[in-house]
Amino acid sequence: MLHHSTYDYLKPTKTQVRTMKSLRQAAKEYSDAVEANLPKGPDRTYILRRLRELVMWTNVAVTRKSDGAPRANGGDVD
Repeated sequence: MLHHSTYDYLKPTKTQVRTMKSLRQAAKEYSDAVEANLPKGPDRTYILRRLRELVMWTNVAVTRKSDGAPRANGGDVD
């Protein structure tokens, strides 16, 4: 069962914001490599769209536990 706060807004802590920024930068570097090494077309577009989705889910993972409960420890892995 999902935690009751799963769909509530959860403001990230300062530590979580730093973690999100670091992970987004890593995703951007990978995205740049994909764009530089793959030809334009549906496969590259699909990869880049999925990467964008993964970044969004990564932000969720930084702020919440798997049941949707907020991480109380600033984003460190439990």
